[in-house]
Amino acid sequence: IPDAGHKYYLQFTTEDYNSGENAGSCLATVLYPKTKSPPVVSIKCMHTKDQKQIQEDDNRLYQKIRHQTKPIIGNNIPDSYGNIEPALEPAWALAVAGSSYIMWEKSTENLGYFVAQVKSVKQWIRKDDFIEFDYTVLLHEIPTQEIISCHMRLTWLPGHPLKVKYFCASDNQGLEDGSGMESGSAA
Repeated sequence: IPDAGHKYYLQFTTEDYNSGENAGSCLATVLYPKTKSPPVVSIKCMHTKDQKQIQEDDNRLYQKIRHQTKPIIGNNIPDSYGNIEPALEPAWALAVAGSSYIMWEKSTENLGYFVAQVKSVKQWIRKDDFIEFDYTVLLHEIPTQEIISCHMRLTWLPGHPLKVKYFCASDNQGLEDGSGMESGSAA
Protein backbone atom coordinates (compact mmCIF):
# COMPACT_ATOMS: atom_id res chain seq x y z
CA ILE A 1 0.00 0.00 0.00
CA PRO A 2 1.69 3.26 -1.09
CA ASP A 3 2.85 5.44 1.84
CA ALA A 4 1.37 2.97 4.36
CA GLY A 5 3.53 -0.16 4.23
CA HIS A 6 3.18 -3.76 3.11
CA LYS A 7 -0.01 -5.76 3.60
CA TYR A 8 -0.03 -9.55 3.75
CA TYR A 9 -2.89 -12.04 3.54
CA LEU A 10 -2.32 -15.21 5.53
CA GLN A 11 -4.03 -18.55 5.99
CA PHE A 12 -2.63 -20.80 8.72
CA THR A 13 -3.47 -23.48 11.25
CA THR A 14 -2.88 -23.35 14.99
CA GLU A 15 -2.01 -26.13 17.37
CA ASP A 16 -2.46 -26.82 21.05
CA TYR A 17 0.84 -25.96 22.72
CA ASN A 18 0.86 -28.97 25.06
CA SER A 19 -0.62 -31.75 22.92
CA GLY A 20 0.35 -30.55 19.44
CA GLU A 21 -3.23 -31.24 18.28
CA ASN A 22 -4.78 -29.08 15.58
CA ALA A 23 -6.62 -26.27 17.41
CA GLY A 24 -8.09 -24.46 14.40
CA SER A 25 -7.48 -22.52 11.22
CA CYS A 26 -7.22 -18.77 10.73
CA LEU A 27 -7.38 -16.12 8.03
CA ALA A 28 -5.55 -12.86 8.70
CA THR A 29 -4.45 -9.63 7.11
CA VAL A 30 -1.30 -8.00 8.47
CA LEU A 31 -0.22 -4.47 7.62
CA TYR A 32 3.35 -3.54 8.54
CA PRO A 33 3.35 0.27 8.66
CA LYS A 34 6.37 2.18 7.37
CA THR A 35 6.63 3.72 10.84
CA LYS A 36 8.05 1.72 13.78
CA SER A 37 4.58 0.99 15.18
CA PRO A 38 3.31 -2.59 15.71
CA PRO A 39 1.61 -4.37 12.79
CA VAL A 40 -2.11 -3.80 12.25
CA VAL A 41 -3.80 -7.18 12.30
CA SER A 42 -7.27 -8.42 11.46
CA ILE A 43 -7.81 -12.09 12.23
CA LYS A 44 -10.66 -14.60 12.14
CA CYS A 45 -10.22 -18.13 13.46
CA MET A 46 -12.32 -21.27 13.38
CA HIS A 47 -11.52 -23.39 16.43
CA THR A 48 -11.52 -27.16 16.07
CA LYS A 49 -10.90 -27.65 19.77
CA ASP A 50 -14.07 -27.42 21.84
CA GLN A 51 -14.28 -24.11 23.74
CA LYS A 52 -15.57 -25.95 26.80
CA GLN A 53 -12.46 -28.18 26.70
CA ILE A 54 -10.23 -25.08 26.44
CA GLN A 55 -11.92 -23.58 29.51
CA GLU A 56 -11.49 -26.86 31.40
CA ASP A 57 -7.78 -26.97 30.47
CA ASP A 58 -7.36 -23.36 31.62
CA ASN A 59 -9.16 -24.06 34.90
CA ARG A 60 -7.02 -27.16 35.50
CA LEU A 61 -3.84 -25.11 34.97
CA TYR A 62 -5.20 -22.31 37.17
CA GLN A 63 -6.12 -24.70 40.00
CA LYS A 64 -2.70 -26.35 39.80
CA ILE A 65 -1.06 -22.95 40.31
CA ARG A 66 -3.51 -21.76 42.99
CA HIS A 67 -3.11 -24.89 45.09
CA GLN A 68 0.68 -24.76 45.34
CA THR A 69 1.76 -24.90 48.98
CA LYS A 70 4.32 -22.16 48.33
CA PRO A 71 4.84 -19.60 45.53
CA ILE A 72 6.48 -20.85 42.33
CA ILE A 73 10.08 -19.65 42.03
CA GLY A 74 12.46 -20.93 39.37
CA ASN A 75 15.42 -20.25 37.10
CA ASN A 76 16.65 -21.40 33.70
CA ILE A 77 13.47 -22.92 32.26
CA PRO A 78 14.13 -25.04 30.26
CA ASP A 79 17.56 -26.04 31.56
CA SER A 80 20.59 -26.37 29.27
CA TYR A 81 19.43 -29.88 28.27
CA GLY A 82 15.92 -28.70 27.31
CA ASN A 83 14.24 -30.17 30.40
CA ILE A 84 11.48 -28.50 32.40
CA GLU A 85 10.77 -29.62 35.96
CA PRO A 86 7.11 -30.72 36.23
CA ALA A 87 6.54 -28.21 39.08
CA LEU A 88 7.64 -25.37 36.74
CA GLU A 89 5.54 -26.38 33.71
CA PRO A 90 2.62 -24.06 34.66
CA ALA A 91 5.02 -21.11 34.97
CA TRP A 92 6.54 -22.02 31.58
CA ALA A 93 3.10 -22.25 29.93
CA LEU A 94 2.18 -18.77 31.18
CA ALA A 95 5.59 -17.40 30.15
CA VAL A 96 5.05 -18.62 26.58
CA ALA A 97 1.56 -17.09 26.47
CA GLY A 98 2.71 -13.77 27.97
CA SER A 99 5.81 -13.56 25.81
CA SER A 100 3.65 -13.87 22.71
CA TYR A 101 2.38 -10.32 23.40
CA ILE A 102 5.96 -9.02 23.54
CA MET A 103 6.98 -10.89 20.39
CA TRP A 104 3.86 -9.64 18.58
CA GLU A 105 4.56 -6.00 19.40
CA LYS A 106 8.32 -6.15 18.71
CA SER A 107 8.10 -8.11 15.43
CA THR A 108 8.54 -6.34 12.13
CA GLU A 109 8.57 -7.50 8.53
CA ASN A 110 12.25 -8.32 8.94
CA LEU A 111 12.48 -9.40 12.60
CA GLY A 112 10.79 -12.21 14.47
CA TYR A 113 11.16 -13.68 17.96
CA PHE A 114 10.98 -17.01 19.79
CA VAL A 115 11.08 -17.68 23.53
CA ALA A 116 14.53 -19.10 24.23
CA GLN A 117 14.36 -19.42 28.01
CA VAL A 118 12.81 -18.15 31.21
CA LYS A 119 15.85 -16.93 33.17
CA SER A 120 13.80 -16.39 36.32
CA VAL A 121 10.22 -16.55 37.54
CA LYS A 122 8.63 -15.55 40.82
CA GLN A 123 4.98 -15.90 41.74
CA TRP A 124 3.37 -13.13 43.79
CA ILE A 125 0.73 -14.00 46.35
CA ARG A 126 -2.41 -11.91 45.86
CA LYS A 127 -5.49 -11.40 47.99
CA ASP A 128 -7.83 -11.61 44.99
CA ASP A 129 -8.36 -14.57 42.62
CA PHE A 130 -5.83 -13.47 39.99
CA ILE A 131 -2.43 -15.10 39.75
CA GLU A 132 0.63 -12.95 39.14
CA PHE A 133 4.19 -13.67 38.09
CA ASP A 134 7.38 -11.70 37.48
CA TYR A 135 9.56 -13.12 34.72
CA THR A 136 12.85 -12.45 33.05
CA VAL A 137 12.53 -14.03 29.61
CA LEU A 138 15.14 -14.38 26.90
CA LEU A 139 13.84 -13.92 23.36
CA HIS A 140 15.76 -15.19 20.35
CA GLU A 141 15.67 -12.56 17.59
CA ILE A 142 15.55 -13.86 14.01
CA PRO A 143 17.51 -13.35 11.73
CA THR A 144 20.03 -11.38 13.86
CA GLN A 145 20.47 -14.31 16.30
CA GLU A 146 20.59 -11.80 19.19
CA ILE A 147 19.19 -12.77 22.57
CA ILE A 148 16.95 -10.04 24.03
CA SER A 149 16.26 -9.95 27.78
CA CYS A 150 12.80 -8.77 28.84
CA HIS A 151 11.23 -8.28 32.25
CA MET A 152 7.55 -9.26 32.20
CA ARG A 153 4.83 -8.91 34.85
CA LEU A 154 1.92 -11.22 34.04
CA THR A 155 -1.52 -11.31 35.69
CA TRP A 156 -4.18 -13.89 34.80
CA LEU A 157 -7.56 -15.29 35.75
CA PRO A 158 -9.30 -17.85 33.50
CA GLY A 159 -11.93 -16.23 31.30
CA HIS A 160 -10.06 -12.90 31.34
CA PRO A 161 -7.35 -11.65 28.99
CA LEU A 162 -3.77 -12.00 30.15
CA LYS A 163 -2.41 -8.70 31.46
CA VAL A 164 1.20 -8.26 30.45
CA LYS A 165 3.52 -5.36 31.22
CA TYR A 166 7.08 -5.59 30.01
CA PHE A 167 10.38 -3.88 29.51
CA CYS A 168 13.09 -5.21 27.20
CA ALA A 169 16.76 -4.36 27.69
CA SER A 170 17.13 -3.22 24.07
CA ASP A 171 14.20 -0.81 24.35
CA ASN A 172 14.77 2.85 25.15
CA GLN A 173 11.25 3.48 26.41
CA GLY A 174 9.54 2.68 29.69
CA LEU A 175 7.22 -0.17 30.66
CA GLU A 176 4.97 -1.27 27.80
CA ASP A 177 1.50 -2.75 28.19
CA GLY A 178 1.18 -5.78 25.93
CA SER A 179 -2.10 -6.98 27.41
CA GLY A 180 -4.69 -8.69 25.30
CA MET A 181 -8.11 -7.31 24.60
CA GLU A 182 -9.77 -10.71 24.17
CA SER A 183 -9.94 -13.68 26.43
CA GLY A 184 -7.07 -16.02 25.67
CA SER A 185 -6.11 -19.47 26.79
CA ALA A 186 -3.03 -20.00 28.90
CA ALA A 187 -3.29 -23.76 28.46
